[in-house]
Amino acid sequence: MAETFPALVADLLRTDPGRPLVTFYDDATGERTELSVATWANWVAKTASLLVEELDLERGDRIHVDLPTHWLGPVFLGAAWTVGLVVVDSPEADVIVSGPERLEEHADRGAPVIGCALLPLGGRFPDGVPPGVHDFGVEVWSQPDSFVPWDPPGPDDEALPGRTHRELLAPTADEGLLGDGGRLLTTANPASPSGLASFTEPLVRRGSVVWVRHADPSLWEHRRATERATAVWSPAHPARS
Repeated sequence: MAETFPALVADLLRTDPGRPLVTFYDDATGERTELSVATWANWVAKTASLLVEELDLERGDRIHVDLPTHWLGPVFLGAAWTVGLVVVDSPEADVIVSGPERLEEHADRGAPVIGCALLPLGGRFPDGVPPGVHDFGVEVWSQPDSFVPWDPPGPDDEALPGRTHRELLAPTADEGLLGDGGRLLTTANPASPSGLASFTEPLVRRGSVVWVRHADPSLWEHRRATERATAVWSPAHPARS
């Protein structure tokens, strides 16, 4: 069993790189994005390089990911833990990742800010960003497709405050969200403390996730069937097999 996040990613790439891992729907815009293990790992590598090479972040630094339910949430979590950053639920951090809604607010905090327009294919802000903000959709594309941390996290390094890499990647209990190799349909926000398990549990169990933003209730059961979900998790649809 992998005991650090970089080791887990390497294992996933070695064993099943073409398997779908992340699927995202936005029912308000009609967007559907799907990332295989390899494609997700590529985004993680580029984002990790951005964090290190452009923002000079190091193992043990803190990152706050303030994004709604979106496929970029798992990308930034993966990049942060690849570098050895601690993901915190507070803007009192060494870097802040922000969506459009709170970008101006975070830009005034003094910490470096990475702005995400949340457009398809990770596109840039069409009207630019406030001074000092890094536009993810501009800067990520110049980063390399692979990344190996020069100072990788160890099993006892924190991934979350008070929770190590070893603890984050420990197998979940039988009463978890889904079984090994399962597919989860959820409206949870993976970048939030309450929704973090929607990312970490399927990852550890070699499963996959379908995240839905602005979920249309009338599409829920149809989507469950078409995406072949084995479990669902949302406030309106409690987890069930």
